[in-house]
Amino acid sequence: MLQGNKYNLSIIIPIFNEERYLEKLFLDISSYFNDDNIEVIAVNDGSNDQSLDILEKLKKKDFKFNFKLININKNSGKGLAVREGAKISSGKYILLQDADLELDIKDAKEIYDTILNNKSINCIFGSRYVSGKLKKHNYFINMFIGRLNTFLFNILFGQSLSDIHCGLKIFHRDVYNKINLTFNDFGLEIDIASQIIKNNFYIYEVGVSYFSRSVKAGKKITWVDGIKSYYYLFKVRFLDNPISTQISIIISSIYMMYVGSHFGMGLGNTIAIVLFFVIGMIIGLHTKIISTLFIYLFIYLGSLFGSGQGKALSVFIFFTLGIFITRTLKKKISSDFKKLSNLF
Repeated sequence: MLQGNKYNLSIIIPIFNEERYLEKLFLDISSYFNDDNIEVIAVNDGSNDQSLDILEKLKKKDFKFNFKLININKNSGKGLAVREGAKISSGKYILLQDADLELDIKDAKEIYDTILNNKSINCIFGSRYVSGKLKKHNYFINMFIGRLNTFLFNILFGQSLSDIHCGLKIFHRDVYNKINLTFNDFGLEIDIASQIIKNNFYIYEVGVSYFSRSVKAGKKITWVDGIKSYYYLFKVRFLDNPISTQISIIISSIYMMYVGSHFGMGLGNTIAIVLFFVIGMIIGLHTKIISTLFIYLFIYLGSLFGSGQGKALSVFIFFTLGIFITRTLKKKISSDFKKLSNLF
């Protein structure tokens, strides 16, 4: 269970084989966060270099902030390291900071000051793609995948973020208490962003400096993590939902495949079915079971009219009509019959 707010800020730093950067990292932290109202939680995630020894020496130094050290014997991933750090954290705000110095501690202090001075803001993400800060990107493919993942995330969650993968984030403890992180590896960033959105918190963004390091210099994220990120996006949007939403997704994807079967021939028909299947999944996210069945009823009625392309047109018209009527009824039910709104 999370503790009370003993400190104003908890800085959680997951660490795996960062021996060459730790001295500089904590020198920077002591320059910007050397305050007795702040705790710094370093989580050594099974490092097999000298990281743990360096951290133990650093812990003996006379920092003004409270230094906590967690050691995980076996490397288990950034996500698990952050969760372990959060378990013993007791700050009003939680700040996530990477240990590799790709992100400037000065920017972390700016983000902290911003959220501290704006009580209406509960969450801020750093963005490596917002202009105004010094940047150095070593790998085009990493930057491309990062932007693509953010683009897909925005489509799936109706957002307009610029960088969901940036490791610098800060949020109020009330935000963290509402979410339940489960991903152990670099999927952490998608996990955090999706759950914050699902719990109706608004994510603000601030541009940060970024100095990409090379693989030779210790960069750990690989193309495998890029591939896994697409699974994580699918999981957080289409699998991690209440059972009623899951049923709605299944029903709507099936009836939309039926709609797609009325369009094209041969390969064109197959493409139409796949496309309408995806559309059906998205529709299922935003409709409940009764709404979904109601839309399907209209599609079925449309299939009873015409033949060939005429039938396809009829199905599409009735589908559009079903969407319109469902939305109208949903507004009416939500205002007059609140108990039924969870089903419609």
